[in-house]
Order: sequence, then structure tokens, then C-alpha cells
Amino acid sequence: MNSLTGKVALVTGGARGIGRAVVIALAEAGASVAFTFRSSAAPAEELVQTLATRGCIAKGYQADAASHSESVQVVERVVKEFGRLDILVNNAGITKDTLLLRMSEEDWDRVITNNLKSVFNFTKPACRQLMAQKAGKIINITSIAGIIGNAGQANYASSKAGIIGFTKSIAKELGSRNIQVNAVAPGFVDTDMTAVLSTEQKKGLAELIPLKRTARAEEIAGVVRFLASPEADYITGQVIAVDGGITM
Repeated sequence: MNSLTGKVALVTGGARGIGRAVVIALAEAGASVAFTFRSSAAPAEELVQTLATRGCIAKGYQADAASHSESVQVVERVVKEFGRLDILVNNAGITKDTLLLRMSEEDWDRVITNNLKSVFNFTKPACRQLMAQKAGKIINITSIAGIIGNAGQANYASSKAGIIGFTKSIAKELGSRNIQVNAVAPGFVDTDMTAVLSTEQKKGLAELIPLKRTARAEEIAGVVRFLASPEADYITGQVIAVDGGITM
């Protein structure tokens, strides 16, 4: 299904995990995909080469999503090099988990800046291009932690709740310009973040989920691909939980 043929997408934090799966999903749907990475140069190059063998166009840009100036430069380069920008997926993020009484100010600030400010950093410059084209999609990756909270993740949950508020506000601002803004809230996903858990911890986690398993990154990417497609043109300001039912 090449529903995104002719479109240009930008995915932040696209070299690994959910971001990588999103890059692949959008590219295989026909889009030319730019993505950012901060330090994962080798995985980024491998991703570009993998997609090239499938006849897909992708290009990585090394940048710190927490830096406003670097984010603006990436958006400007993508528009210049690809000629347009149609889809922005704000995926970049980190965790620094610990109980509040043990949390340092630095760990609070780093998570808020990397997870929440990065969304502002990329969305503002991207909006100018989307508004000029009078069409576009912005998809923000939040988390169920931003909906229900999670002990030991006050910084992470706050950043992800902030993304939800940002999504709804920008959806209202940009709706009249034919720009749809939505958020995807993954539950527990098989990525590097869950790979550190023991087998027993993973089993205990699965028991909390009605579907009795964690998600594959591709299952999150499939929802992002749908929201980026013409089939989702009448959906905006929504938060879609892809969590196996844990928040219902």
C-alpha cells in the first residue's frame, strides 16, 4: 500500500526502536523519509542501506533534538534537500527513572528537555512549511505514562503528559490550515528500554496487560503510518493508546 507516495516525512530519533520501525513503515508506504539521530551513527547508516535495497529513499541527519538551533537547521535542510515536508513524527526521547526523592534536578531537566522541548523544537519550524503547503500531518509519540502516570517516572510521565497537551493545543491552532495533529501513546514495547528487564520482570509485566504480551515496535509504527495517510485526514487532536488494553 503506497498511500504516501510523493510525500516527505521527518522522524526524530529514527535510528533505533520505535523510531526505526516508523521510518521503515513510512518508507515502505512510499514516502521519502528523513530521520534524526544523536549518537547512533552505525545503526542510522545500516537503516539507510537496508531501505535502499528495498527501493526506498531515506536519509539520516545527526542532530540533538534537545537543541532548538540544531532542530531548526534539520527542518530547513530537509525542506531544501527534499523540496517539501508533509509529515513530522516527534519520537525522540529518553528516560532517567528513579523515585522523586532520589531524582536530581539534572535528571528532571534532561528528560523534560529531550522529550517535551524537542517536540516544540521541531514542530515550530515544520509548521511554517506545512502551513505554506496548506496540508500536513504531525504525529507525536507520547506514552501511557503520560495518561496514567508511573512510579519512578515523574519526569518521564510529566514530559509525555505535556506532549498530550501540546498535541491538542496545536491541533486546534492548525486545524483550519488542513494540518492534522495527533499523538500515539505506546504501552510496553519490545525495545532497548525493556530489554534490561529480567525474564521474571517481563512475565510480571505481561500479566498486567489484557493481551498478555508487550508490543512489537512495528505495531506502534503501523498506527503512525495510518495517521500519516489520507485515510486519517479527518482525525485530529486525538491520543491513540497502543497498549494491549492496559489503560482501558
